[in-house]
Amino acid sequence: MSYDAPLRGIKVVDLSQGLAGPYCATLLAQNGADVIKVEPIDGDWSRILGVSHGGHTAFSIAGNLGKRSVALDLKSDAGKSVLWRLLDGADVLIEGFRPGVMARLGFDYGAVSARAPRILYVSVSGFGQDGPLAARPAMDPVLQAYTGLTLENRDGEGIPRRVPISIVDMTTALYAFQALSAALYARRDQAAGRHIEVSLLQSAACLQTVRLLSTRLEAQNALLAIPPSGSFQTADGWVQIQIVKDADWVRFCAALGAPEVSQNERFRDRDGRAQHHAALYAALRPIFRAQATAGLLQRFTAAGILHERLNTYDEFLAHEHVTATGAVAWLRQDGVQPLLPVPNIPGTVPLADGGSRATSPACGAHTHAVLLEHGYSGAEIAQLATQRVVGGPLHELRSI
Repeated sequence: MSYDAPLRGIKVVDLSQGLAGPYCATLLAQNGADVIKVEPIDGDWSRILGVSHGGHTAFSIAGNLGKRSVALDLKSDAGKSVLWRLLDGADVLIEGFRPGVMARLGFDYGAVSARAPRILYVSVSGFGQDGPLAARPAMDPVLQAYTGLTLENRDGEGIPRRVPISIVDMTTALYAFQALSAALYARRDQAAGRHIEVSLLQSAACLQTVRLLSTRLEAQNALLAIPPSGSFQTADGWVQIQIVKDADWVRFCAALGAPEVSQNERFRDRDGRAQHHAALYAALRPIFRAQATAGLLQRFTAAGILHERLNTYDEFLAHEHVTATGAVAWLRQDGVQPLLPVPNIPGTVPLADGGSRATSPACGAHTHAVLLEHGYSGAEIAQLATQRVVGGPLHELRSI
């Protein structure tokens, strides 16, 4: 064990699909765990989310970095026998099926813990394991809508919009990872493992804790930010500013070239700016639109105002600060033409192109090697492949 790979020696069997459960398992792999991704013969459905490139999509690459893939038919008795063999010595099992599916397959927590008493069994679901909505299918946009996030995120015309990134899935992965990390620490002194339940619903709610509190404390009049914080269109782009203190407000107006706005009685203090926020924004927007972004940024920087230009992803990736800090690794993936930008996970060793932690496997890429490790002979693996119980590179699976 080391700080570079604190989870080395931890064996994880990842049955989850999509993004929330898989990215939790990716975080485990990036911290040194041996993660065996068990996916259907035709692949985890994340492999068809979006445009496919050589059997990969953006979702499947992010959700499988650093894992080993075994393609397995869990509906067959032979496939179930393989899974039991893979679970020998496992510390963690992650599943993301709808409630009841694992029981029907014969791998619910009771069944698995009977054979592996110290296993940490993580269930990731949309609405939770029980309750009136438990059986409903769920994806990130559905939970954004259900928990209020979509209505809170209105565009300039007042139309509710979902956040375009998979924010609930990624947040769920982070909460699952933190719960599992704490459980691994606690298990050192425990004779038994535990069942950890994490849902997109819980995670989306926790993500919005401050907003839920503010709307309750301030009824439905809670402002998204202290005025005049927000995005403003300039003559050639957009700028984001954040004004917190009254002293910031005075310096901001001076840097903007509009000191008279700060002297307006309605806008002198924070309460006044909040009360008259519509008039305030109406006064500031034409001033911003008349000025170039570069000049505004220079003056805001000199004045110590919290601000930033609104960058595209390409502009962000090309920025000298991103390069200097190593925030993003550029990786090759088999079957994918361009180098891919993958953010380095905070607190972990940076990804190295071509390394095992930086590679997302093709479906079943490690079936042969993993089954050999778990006591199967080459002939047995070839027979399982012929029966379509397992999948992977044919030249390996059918060799005897």
